Amino acid sequence: MKGIILAGGKGTRLYPLTISTSKQMLPVYDKPMIYYPLSMLMLADIREVLIISTPDALPAFRELLKDGSQWGMKFEYAEQAVPRGLADAFLVGRDFIGDSEVCLILGDNIFYGGGLGALLKDSALLKDGAIIFGYRVKDPERYGIVEFDDQGNVLSLEEKPSKPKSDFAVPGIYFYDNQVVKHAEAVKPSARGEIEITDLNKIYLEQGNLKVKLLGRGVAWLDAGTHESLLQAALFIEAIQQRQGMMISCPEEIAYRMGYITKVQLEKLGQALAGNSYGEYILEIVKTDT
Repeated sequence: MKGIILAGGKGTRLYPLTISTSKQMLPVYDKPMIYYPLSMLMLADIREVLIISTPDALPAFRELLKDGSQWGMKFEYAEQAVPRGLADAFLVGRDFIGDSEVCLILGDNIFYGGGLGALLKDSALLKDGAIIFGYRVKDPERYGIVEFDDQGNVLSLEEKPSKPKSDFAVPGIYFYDNQVVKHAEAVKPSARGEIEITDLNKIYLEQGNLKVKLLGRGVAWLDAGTHESLLQAALFIEAIQQRQGMMISCPEEIAYRMGYITKVQLEKLGQALAGNSYGEYILEIVKTDT
């Protein structure tokens, strides 16, 4: 399976922070925002990743992430000049996807919690149909909502309903089979001129081929798309890391734990970042891991 990070858009809700930089390049405590969704793909054991962003932002992403080989990954890049909806990512990335299955994750979604890695890795085994996730929220009228039965079959999808049929919102991570490009091509633009991810998911729903997996109460889902939520996400990450002494969404550590790079390579990465707590954390792993 391959992965796509959609890191486009103008980030107008974060102006003036994002007037001259991509939202997904902003810091969330001690690392760029894009590290968090990238880490989820790595935990799913997805090593080929396409980063989609605006033409102006792509050079910065290339400088930050390079070709991915430093983490045992392979990165490619593609332009989305204007926002055309989430499902447009599959049209932009059709050549990258090829004959593979694909996971799409939004560049401003942050996930954290026990068991998340196993859940993602299991979802990445998908060969037929599509998998979305459900996350219980107290204000479901603000989100895209999924209704489902006891077997995890999706019964309905609603976008910001006035009378929600469930309390489970659909966060920004989706797994699809290789039919997703064909289905995305069939989606007609909405009233706002975008190819909506909900309309794509409804195609799988109509085929009886859409499943939902629930993210339990031990999983945190944060959307860092506003000034308030960006600060809340940073404070959450800082609190957990300071309390536990373990870093959240550190690509260097994940690459090492997943066996993508050796301890020698990890040490080299840590030395390049030495002089701050991030680099020191990596070097401490090298020192203590036997």
